[in-house]
Amino acid sequence: MDRRYVILDVFARQRFAGNPLAVVLDGAELDDDVMQKIAGEFNLSETVFVTSVDRQNKSASIRIFTPQHELPFAGHPTVGTATLLAREYFADGDDINIVLEEEIGPVQCRVEIGENTSYSQFTMPQLPECVGECGSVNIIADALGLSVSDIGFENHRPQQWSGGVPYSLIPVSSIEAVRKIEPNGAIWAKAFGEGHHNNAFVYCRECEDASHQYHARMFWPGAGVREDPATGSAVAAFAGIVQQNDSLADGSHRIVIEQGYEMGRPSLINLVLEMRQGRLDQAMIGGDVVEVARGTISQ
Repeated sequence: MDRRYVILDVFARQRFAGNPLAVVLDGAELDDDVMQKIAGEFNLSETVFVTSVDRQNKSASIRIFTPQHELPFAGHPTVGTATLLAREYFADGDDINIVLEEEIGPVQCRVEIGENTSYSQFTMPQLPECVGECGSVNIIADALGLSVSDIGFENHRPQQWSGGVPYSLIPVSSIEAVRKIEPNGAIWAKAFGEGHHNNAFVYCRECEDASHQYHARMFWPGAGVREDPATGSAVAAFAGIVQQNDSLADGSHRIVIEQGYEMGRPSLINLVLEMRQGRLDQAMIGGDVVEVARGTISQ
């Protein structure tokens, strides 16, 4: 059976920017091993398999794989897949609400259909939580090819947070320091651990565009991704750092994170935080999506 797939660029308004995503539309009846092999063949940061679609209830079940393992949840796969399925199966208007059933649970998505690009936003299925402190600043700096003085700014310090997937969140003093990062594989595991989640989401306040709030890079060798151009699940974790450190007043706050610039794939991730009584009540992540290619996998 030939299985259809679509390549999308997510968190971008034009092709060949943002984070590329493969979505296999006919993922039902594929076993885990075959899904993992297909994800390895695409060799993108994530590949999505749509295993069922409920047209009446505007919902679908999906599974998400990196080149090396399955994820319970991920940001750019959620944004991209919601947009694609809205166009393919649920396009009864310009503003469509759908639910994606992921391993983490149901994820509520809203899609605004455009002529050439569309915009999708999902409500984070769980609020971010701090899951630990990072290791020695000296080791972190060495692993990133930076000086100790480059690590941290204001009240931001390295911490581990999760919004469904755990990340080491590393504040850096300037965009110049972010640009010069050269991961040191020899001590990477010593700084960020071994296994699937030995990642580092590095960020600073200084941006390429003054209208944006944060600039970031993300490295994840444990998932087979040396560097990722746009990481929605890292931003889900990062929401915890923002609400903890940035003294947000009650109400709605829109924060734009730019990523992928050093890779030549500029990406913009929109984070919306809803604060109530001094606490984070709800968070949404969204971005633009553009289709790049379609094809079939022969079996």
